[in-house]
Amino acid sequence: MKTKKGYILRSLGDEFVLVSEGADVFYTGRMVSMNESAALLWREVEGKDFDLKDMADLLVDHYDISREVAEKDAEALLQIWKNADIIEE
Repeated sequence: MKTKKGYILRSLGDEFVLVSEGADVFYTGRMVSMNESAALLWREVEGKDFDLKDMADLLVDHYDISREVAEKDAEALLQIWKNADIIEE
């Protein structure tokens, strides 16, 4: 998978939003809200090929969580990103 081009991650207080910007993206007027860990993952995988394992590895490396929890969290976030149409498979 890969993140789609044309999105910018911006911080708004304690939260982050992903907004469309540029000619590569069809502007929908939507913003994707992200918490700190989702924003960390987005920054780490942006523009790179990645998979569920890569996302789980990043969570385990940055947070004191088990591999099982990291995989469940990464899978849930990946589904959100797919539904928001911000990644390519």
